[in-house]
Amino acid sequence: MTVLQILALTGVAILLSFLRRGRSLALVTVSALVIYWLQPAIKVYPTLSFWLPTFTLFLVALTWVITAPRESRNLRDNWPALAVLTSVILFVVFSDVQPWLKFPSAGSIRFVAIGLAGFLGLTFVLSLLKKDNRLLLIVTALGLLAIFVFLKSPSVSEWTLNLLADLRGGVSDTAIPSSIAWLGYSYVAFRLLHTIRDRQSGVLPAVGLAEYLNYVIFFPASTAGPIDRLERFVTELREPLPLKNDDWLFAGQRLALGLFKKFFLADTLALISIKDALVGQTISGGWLWVTLFAYSFRVYFDFSGYTDIAIGIGRLLGIRLPENFTAPFLKPNLTQFWNSWHITLTQWFRSYFFNPVTRFLRSRKRPLPFTLILLLTQTTTMLLIGLWHGITWNFALWGLWHGLGLFIQNRWTEFTRRLFPDFVPAPVPRGIFQALGVALTFIYFSLGIVFFALSTPQLSVQALLKLFGFA
Repeated sequence: MTVLQILALTGVAILLSFLRRGRSLALVTVSALVIYWLQPAIKVYPTLSFWLPTFTLFLVALTWVITAPRESRNLRDNWPALAVLTSVILFVVFSDVQPWLKFPSAGSIRFVAIGLAGFLGLTFVLSLLKKDNRLLLIVTALGLLAIFVFLKSPSVSEWTLNLLADLRGGVSDTAIPSSIAWLGYSYVAFRLLHTIRDRQSGVLPAVGLAEYLNYVIFFPASTAGPIDRLERFVTELREPLPLKNDDWLFAGQRLALGLFKKFFLADTLALISIKDALVGQTISGGWLWVTLFAYSFRVYFDFSGYTDIAIGIGRLLGIRLPENFTAPFLKPNLTQFWNSWHITLTQWFRSYFFNPVTRFLRSRKRPLPFTLILLLTQTTTMLLIGLWHGITWNFALWGLWHGLGLFIQNRWTEFTRRLFPDFVPAPVPRGIFQALGVALTFIYFSLGIVFFALSTPQLSVQALLKLFGFA
């Protein structure tokens, strides 16, 4: 997002904050329009810029149908939200006559009509289901994951794009993996998977279509998080927090802080951050350390800046979005670091992968040793978090780097606790240990950046050798 887009969305949020009636539907309308407005242009297949946001809306509505109990699916209460979705799609379709609106082109009206008819028909059929269809929940979850793999895997994307180009008789050399950018899909998919899993567990609250749409595509958080939980979000959606003087001040401060972090600090650090070209050009290992640390701070200011902006705009709408960062670079070990970095993502993986897998392995008739269970669960959890960023060897290595680091740090902490059970350092040594832990944690995180920021394992190894003076 640009500064102007953020300021425009802030203005819209202020206007919505004064609404007392029809607020939920107005928020759905704005959030749906924002998905189209912010969707990046796709040069290879321009109409995908329309169809991807449209498919986002379809996925959200259909997932609501299969996760909502029958009493929540009645047409009488939910037809206004369905009408809003249809109206937004048609508005974008016919906005071609006003190019200044900057919405993507839909292409053939015939395909739009077929798509809408199919969506409405499928929604109606599914809404008639009397019982939960567990198979449908599983198929939907697998479908969401399959789309995720397609988007995050460059080789799969490239193969698909080349195949489509061949079928169309076009030139396939322009079909590059970066051609498909589906705005906010990662966060949308994780919210949908959260509701599917909670529905399977029987703990998902009953909500209407408008509330569900607002939860999944809430425009302050739809593109870069944080990942909220449905039950918490809906509570404040139904009874928005009142805006008092302190709340306006809080929202303004978070917005200003976020803009400063993202567009001044992060964008400035990007000029000297490590990248593929710098690895070969940099002779001095000392300068390479500078570029490595610059990238660490850059990714923090970039991501936490967007989080501040989301929290600030959300507060204007009476929604208190969860914090995503709590001074991670001041934490003395990796465990505390990952409890403070991208908090909502790590909590999601902890709730839906780490804890269930740990319980399963420990509940077996012949449970594995606890140390082995911890090694398996920590490394696989961080591996999945790495692959969430992209299905490449380097992101996998980045995840394993942090998984092994967490395991080693956990075992070392346990070892020292057993070796010195009654050891309580004095204030001065405690401060020294704290500072040393902070420095080592930051260096370990920064070393992992060679896998996160560079494109191939070969380049990452070359960078590591240069950093330690072996090349």
